[in-house]
Amino acid sequence: MFFFKRRKKEKTLENKFDELNEGILNEKDRENPHKVEHYVIERLEQMIETTKEIEDEKAEYKVVTSYLNDIQTLEGLTEEEKKPITDIASNIVALNKTRYELMHSEKKIADVQFAQMQQEESDIPNAIKRLQSNEAYLETIRRDMKYLEREKGEWQLYQEILSHDRVKMQKFMYVAAGLSVTAALILLITQIILGTDMRLIWMILIFIAVLGICLPYLKMMNDRTESRRAKANADKAITLLNKVKIKYVNMTNAVDYACEKYHVRNAKELEFLYGQYQEEAREKETFRKTSDDLDYYTQNLLQYLTRLRMYDTRVWLTHANALVDSREMVELKHELLTRRQKLRARMEYSVGSIHEMKGEALKNMSKLGNNAYQLEQIIRKIEAMNPVFK
Repeated sequence: MFFFKRRKKEKTLENKFDELNEGILNEKDRENPHKVEHYVIERLEQMIETTKEIEDEKAEYKVVTSYLNDIQTLEGLTEEEKKPITDIASNIVALNKTRYELMHSEKKIADVQFAQMQQEESDIPNAIKRLQSNEAYLETIRRDMKYLEREKGEWQLYQEILSHDRVKMQKFMYVAAGLSVTAALILLITQIILGTDMRLIWMILIFIAVLGICLPYLKMMNDRTESRRAKANADKAITLLNKVKIKYVNMTNAVDYACEKYHVRNAKELEFLYGQYQEEAREKETFRKTSDDLDYYTQNLLQYLTRLRMYDTRVWLTHANALVDSREMVELKHELLTRRQKLRARMEYSVGSIHEMKGEALKNMSKLGNNAYQLEQIIRKIEAMNPVFK
């Protein structure tokens, strides 16, 4: 469940979607139907991925709202109606405190973490495995991104070197041509004045001029060919890098969400925390079974709350202090309101991003030729999956 969850940080979806849009389709690429088709397909994949996230957020939003409705129900009770609930809750709080003092010399995990893990116990082993797998995959993606960034930089640097070389060769060719013309004029004047046969010198001069002009020219042609190859490799690295960035954003979001959800930094810490929880849970369960008074008051509290038609009555067994202390209740309500506001903001931004991606896909649809109709049908099917696309 998602009751009373704290988040250490909240990464903005705006930054994540900005990363996805970096350099994917430039003006030149828009003239290439194949690249446009890949661009449109990537947008459709992002739309499907985003709507899945929205569905999860909707479910969580509904749960958070239900808990807020429960708090509103409790706040609307008269003092007379609240008194038996408060008395029972006070006994539960006292018994829990005694049990805690007897069973533990020091806390193994925080109360909020215990409460959350107690509510999500059946899913935590799978959550640990998912987080371990996602962290390993995220590390692989990071290595791929570093490699592609380095490869992109190397090819771009190679392009710059080739460009400088072409400029140098061009200047050298102009200088050689100028010197050759100057030498030819001097030789011609000398031949006219002296009247001697200078054919051998002319041949040497022509040979040197040809070398001075042709060799730089051939080097320029080779550099131009190498530059085209370097650009193609750089573009390929950029394309692969953009795809890896999409995976990186999705996987980072999944890892961060799991870590924030369970208040841990990594899967190793979650596994340790879960082990601590299991040990503490076993001790609490052992003591609970010997505590008839606690069972009695628990059943009474559940009966009172059930009559109020609350969404989740058992959650108050681990948060009975909020039924006793109004400050605790205010804090819990504030946390839920904050969480719901963040969920609403995330959903609104996701919906806007979906419409934007759909608009981008439709804008480029006309350039796909025969494939346009097929991709348009895919968009309609996606729209049918979830009304948020419409």
